[in-house]
Amino acid sequence: MEEKWPWKEPRHPVTRGAFIVIEGLDRSGKTTQVERLCNKLYSLGHNIKAMGFPDRTSPVGQMIGNYLQNLTEMDDHAIHLLFSANRWEKVNWIEDTLSAGYNIVCDRYYMSGIAYSVAKKNPSLTIEWAKNSEVGLPSPDAIVFLDILPEEAENRAGYGVEKYERREFQEQIRTLFLRLLLTSQEEGIFTPKIDAGLPIDVVQGEIFAAVENIIISAQAGFMGKYVSRIKR
Repeated sequence: MEEKWPWKEPRHPVTRGAFIVIEGLDRSGKTTQVERLCNKLYSLGHNIKAMGFPDRTSPVGQMIGNYLQNLTEMDDHAIHLLFSANRWEKVNWIEDTLSAGYNIVCDRYYMSGIAYSVAKKNPSLTIEWAKNSEVGLPSPDAIVFLDILPEEAENRAGYGVEKYERREFQEQIRTLFLRLLLTSQEEGIFTPKIDAGLPIDVVQGEIFAAVENIIISAQAGFMGKYVSRIKR
């Protein structure tokens, strides 16, 4: 299959690519904005790879897909660990891709895993428990949160198709995301929050403005030769 953004020789030496994650509630426009950001960066001469979680192409991802489509039921802890395993499956690919000079733009990552699991309000599934399985994963250089109220999201096309697309649950998730973003910011991760209710082109512009310097800094070597790891 033809590469969507084929490699082109960089204009300047590249130490490594930047790891950018786009997070948000269901139907907040993440997938659209990942595509738009990749197109914008590639047009400016940056090498790009897009990815997203869950990755339903692997055996683990297929089990997750069945769960999300309400085809199977699973214990809250078990499904959380499957989501986490799905991310761990891609660790080598992420590190190798960044080292090769590609920037990665990712649709959802570990923060979604924690927020969606903890929002179930299972007394033994705390933020601390949920984060344990994520410790050691490659840490993003930036986590862009597309903020939208659940009542706005549910008016968008396709809402309600999958398991988690219910207003009360999405409200819980939003609260958790905002808490997790603050924690990540304290850990040194850049976490811009963008109003996803704005016109698509405006959201695109704000995302690019937020991450442009991060990408330039990572490529120039100012953020280290290797991406850092998620800490406890």
